[in-house]
Amino acid sequence: MVDVPSLVSLSIDAVKRDFLRGDDLLPHVYELPPELFNSLVECLPPLALQKLQSEMPFKNYDDYDLSSGDLKIGKKRGRNGNFDTAWKALFKSRWPDHVERVQPLDWQQIYWEYHVQDCLDEAAEVALLPSFSGCLGEIQILESILQHIGYADDMSNLTSDYLKLSYHCQQFGCYVRRLRLQNVHCVLESCRLLRNSNLQSVVVRCIRSMEHVDGLCKLLNQNSRTLTSLEFVHCKITSSFMDAICGSLYMSGAETHQIQHFSISSSSFHEMDPVSLAHSLASFLLSGRSLRSLKLRDNHLDCIFARRIFSTILDASSSLTSLDLSGNNHLSFIPQIAGWLSNFNWRSGVTKSLQSLRILNLGGSNLQKDDAGNLRYALVQMPSLEILDLSDNPMEDDGVRSLIPYFAEASKSCSPLTDLNLENCELSCDGLAQLLDALSTLAKPLNYLSLAHNVLGSQVAEALGKFWGTSIQILNLEGIGLGPSGFQKLEDIITENVKLVEINISKNRGGIETAKFLSKLIVHAPKLVAVNAAYNLMPEESLPLICSALKISKGHLEKVDLTGNLWDYRPSHDAMLAEFQHNGRPILILPSSVALNVPYDDDP
Repeated sequence: MVDVPSLVSLSIDAVKRDFLRGDDLLPHVYELPPELFNSLVECLPPLALQKLQSEMPFKNYDDYDLSSGDLKIGKKRGRNGNFDTAWKALFKSRWPDHVERVQPLDWQQIYWEYHVQDCLDEAAEVALLPSFSGCLGEIQILESILQHIGYADDMSNLTSDYLKLSYHCQQFGCYVRRLRLQNVHCVLESCRLLRNSNLQSVVVRCIRSMEHVDGLCKLLNQNSRTLTSLEFVHCKITSSFMDAICGSLYMSGAETHQIQHFSISSSSFHEMDPVSLAHSLASFLLSGRSLRSLKLRDNHLDCIFARRIFSTILDASSSLTSLDLSGNNHLSFIPQIAGWLSNFNWRSGVTKSLQSLRILNLGGSNLQKDDAGNLRYALVQMPSLEILDLSDNPMEDDGVRSLIPYFAEASKSCSPLTDLNLENCELSCDGLAQLLDALSTLAKPLNYLSLAHNVLGSQVAEALGKFWGTSIQILNLEGIGLGPSGFQKLEDIITENVKLVEINISKNRGGIETAKFLSKLIVHAPKLVAVNAAYNLMPEESLPLICSALKISKGHLEKVDLTGNLWDYRPSHDAMLAEFQHNGRPILILPSSVALNVPYDDDP
């Protein structure tokens, strides 16, 4: 009598062998008892599982009764769930770092989508070689990728078709919804390779010539009915480029497209006539009635271009929810984006196109204090704004003071604002104290506030201590110059039941006072999940203080980052790492025994 494990092993071997030979699956596989069939599903490699699932002799996998193995029409029995669990396990085995990033409805679909992306990435490395002169589809896939999907036993018996990119695109392209494409992928051949795909999202990198634009446009047109997200990275943008892209996306019979998320980042705008390019991009934006998210980030935009685009946004019929114009603050001969806000008459009335805006990112746009005054009037036109990023702008105290009336008005209107980023805005303690007073009056407290890399000094501790009473949950105080005296003041101010969930106090040179503050915070912040206290010149005697607090706290801490402080790894630390864990992972992140423990130098 054959035992169950042996029978499972024989079934797996038979299924794999039948697939590689191209034979039909053995009929007895589908007649196995439910427990044995489920064990088989859990153990099969991707290609065999694909064949098993696609040839199931039931119109609905759910109709298979797990308790008896009989077909029960109309009675759902969860057969789909068994396959989905198996696909998730296969995905986790092959791409363990991506499991938490994706939450698909169909793990089979996402598995083959990632597989096709891997194949295209490998093919791009070959196609980019100067010596390459063939067709994309003829490029052979690496043996390591083939082994992942089940071609591990006898590679020598594979026909040449199985080794080619064309086979994998044609077999599994129907599962692809999202793709990242290099310029070498943007050729007419790709339309044939991906003809079964229904692309919803495309990221395109390094487009430099109209030859690539032509190939890309054919692919976009082929998927114009399903495509909703389009992103360009490191591309050379011209007016003819934008006109071609726009034309490829137009729905038949109407000069409109259905792109919802559009992005150009880290690219260059090349045009003898900048007005022509701005007009082409503006035309694209105006024809996108479904546009919800627009990102023009790190593109060397000048003031005139930005003004034209923003005017277009104001005139558009779409309802933007996210606008990102950050990172356009490059030291070059091109005039900066700063000053463009002053060209709009914000006081004339409500701008309907901005009423739906929830996310506004103007970080790194070289906004000055005068720009902040104009921004105040723009923000009033955004009653739905939840996230505001003004980081890396030299607004100084006067600029921030210009925004205080906006926050005062927001406190009366129950503003939905939850996140505010003022990192590296050249603020001082005095200006920030006034801002925190205004933010404290908000009817709905902020969820996130970043004040990182402003030279605030130890004097800011008192204002911060008061602000904690607003139920702020995430606070970034990295590199604000607290020092030992600042941490000492914060320790004295801490009250019972602090609402903080995450806090970053790294790079503040607090020494042992950092550990004393942190020890008290851990005890009095029951909802605290993550702490970054790296690079604070803490001596080794800080570690017992922090561990003592962890022992008596009843919180939910998952991570305490202590890297970059003044002690080396010791074997005795292993016991601490073992004692304090969350979901099997150490809570404490300690300085590595390999890294050189040089104190962080935040001096210019």
